[in-house]
Amino acid sequence: MNAAADGTPRNPQLVDPFGRRINYVRISVTDRCDLRCVYCMSEHMTFLPKREVLSIEELDRLCTAFIRLGTNKIRITGGEPLVRSEVIHLFESLGRRVASGQLRELTLTTNGTQLARFADALRSAGVRRINVSLDSRDPAKFQSITRRGRLEQVLLGLRAAKEAGLQIKINTVALLGVNDDEHSDLVAWCGGQGFDITFIEVMPMGSLDVEDRADQYMPLTLVKARLAQRWTLQQTDFRTGGPARYFRIAETGRLVGFITPLTHNFCESCNRVRVTCTGTMFMCLGQEDRADLRSVLRAGADDALLERAIKEAIARKPKGHDFRIARGEANISVSRHMSVTGG
Repeated sequence: MNAAADGTPRNPQLVDPFGRRINYVRISVTDRCDLRCVYCMSEHMTFLPKREVLSIEELDRLCTAFIRLGTNKIRITGGEPLVRSEVIHLFESLGRRVASGQLRELTLTTNGTQLARFADALRSAGVRRINVSLDSRDPAKFQSITRRGRLEQVLLGLRAAKEAGLQIKINTVALLGVNDDEHSDLVAWCGGQGFDITFIEVMPMGSLDVEDRADQYMPLTLVKARLAQRWTLQQTDFRTGGPARYFRIAETGRLVGFITPLTHNFCESCNRVRVTCTGTMFMCLGQEDRADLRSVLRAGADDALLERAIKEAIARKPKGHDFRIARGEANISVSRHMSVTGG
């Protein structure tokens, strides 16, 4: 075994070939979602059979291995993680690692549709901060973007999360000609609610039911410039461990972040890897190289072999991605959908 019986790291660092310490893992618990957002999924998705998806026990064992190797932040993602049966048991198990000091932070990215049911349980399990995807506060536009969502359901979930004491950050994908007229108002609404907000550029992942992904793409340089016409954006060194660069809105006191994989990639400071619900680890969101951890888990291997497989994969982590979007091109840098990779 490479760790003490209580899980305390003996080797506290996973370091990639470029000297970056990898201490943040995003774990998908399902490829399924109750929405079909136009920038994320095809309207008619084919989901994985249950046998290919890691069990809650396997996910817990995998997370534990990463913690022993020095991971101090785990984000649970999907698809929509809260549609996964018994997922709250995983949060409870990982929450105990937070309470013991083995894990610094346990977070969640969700579309908010199930928060009214789970907000209190998440807080009790040890989650303190969540990201909620919300691209429009217009009910008709929200339904169009998500293809099937009801805005009121998400707003009820946000209210429940706020009442439960969870810190909330809204994630908004900037969509040209779709929600670009709402960005400033979303900042105002978040300020009034006590939420932070992060804007995200469309990423060229997976084949979608759109004629040209370039029609969706809006550079965040433009978003930021437009916001600056109404708001005072103050520089800040605030970081959450992810790729966003944050500014404080002087008028509201809240933060606005920008995730810019295309206009200014954030690869030089990348500290994270992603693991899909099938146990496939992607060392880079925008590259196809992967490591099959499910086969190691299910082969009856001990934890030392699992940790070795993780280390060997980290040793192949590339310097960065090659995302680009150009009009008239296929605009698919990687074939898998974002919902498959996880958050």
